[in-house]
Amino acid sequence: METLTIQFISIFFIGLILVHFSIPFIVRVSKVKCLYDEPNYRSVNKTGIPNLGGVALFIGITISTLFGIKYYAFPDFSYILISMIILFFVGIKDDIMTITPRQKLIAQVICALVLIVPGEIRLTNLHGILGIQEINYALSVGISLIAIIFITNAINLIDGIDGLAAAIGILTTSIFAANFISTGNYNYAILCFSIIGSLSTFFIYNVFGKTNKIFMGDTGSLLIGLLLSVFFIKYNEFSINGNDQVSNFSPILSLAIISVPIFDMIRVFFIRILLKQSPFAPDNNHIHHRLLKLGFSHLKSTLIIVTSNLVIIGIVYALRIMDNNFLLFLLIPTVVVSLLLPELYYRYKNQKVSSLPSFES
Repeated sequence: METLTIQFISIFFIGLILVHFSIPFIVRVSKVKCLYDEPNYRSVNKTGIPNLGGVALFIGITISTLFGIKYYAFPDFSYILISMIILFFVGIKDDIMTITPRQKLIAQVICALVLIVPGEIRLTNLHGILGIQEINYALSVGISLIAIIFITNAINLIDGIDGLAAAIGILTTSIFAANFISTGNYNYAILCFSIIGSLSTFFIYNVFGKTNKIFMGDTGSLLIGLLLSVFFIKYNEFSINGNDQVSNFSPILSLAIISVPIFDMIRVFFIRILLKQSPFAPDNNHIHHRLLKLGFSHLKSTLIIVTSNLVIIGIVYALRIMDNNFLLFLLIPTVVVSLLLPELYYRYKNQKVSSLPSFES
């Protein structure tokens, strides 16, 4: 176990160092070539900031993982890497030139099918949720496709303020890493540690950087979302042969881990549809926008959201001996309430201000 710990720490620092040295170079090139995220009416930053941080994340994650897996058989990584490369180029094009939501969705479907069909990275069992255990191939492909696209887009959409997507990525990947280690799937744990190390450096540059401040961009958020969707699926699959409690509990825990980004995306899509807009139309209705309007800084908003996610995970884990259907119906309202609280308080605050008497002459 001591050797494993050294390997995990080494992978963490390789990813961290690679991103640390990549970002200043990427920022310099971006400034020379004027590759900025230009501010608009939705922007929370008012100056042009380089948005190719995903390039550094791709470098850090892939190289550090390749260093780490030389001791372990990791056939899945071939298909994961193919999907990462596809999304990398799609993200680069979107960050530099902008592509349509339809084109982005098509690329995500292709990546998902690469993982699901030849890669066999798919959900094959629902662990007793709604009384369903093993599922047939067609249903397995369909559910896995939806899971990958939902999680990928959820991380992509929550990347709206400094540090949020990186902090969510660090939290969720750390919990998945612990689960992979406990089940003996060290190759996936290595991939997790490469992500944690890479995101840790990026977080510092993104939140506290001045001359080298950088955004993740679609390149980074799509990659992190894709990898989290893989972890979501594999954790559930690895737990099938575990004890009954672990097997039954795994889908609820994995859903709790990525619950805040997923439910925030669903909430925003629902609002857009009610307003007769495209679900992919950009707006300022995400939870982080509400926290900013309540006067919280980027960092405080990020800490509030990440802490909320952690509390939700803790509640579900503390009640893990309960029936998984009960936990599912507990998880949904808990997340919904936590996401609605900033919105409700924001409306209450505005209503209270508007009701004050005017003293204008």
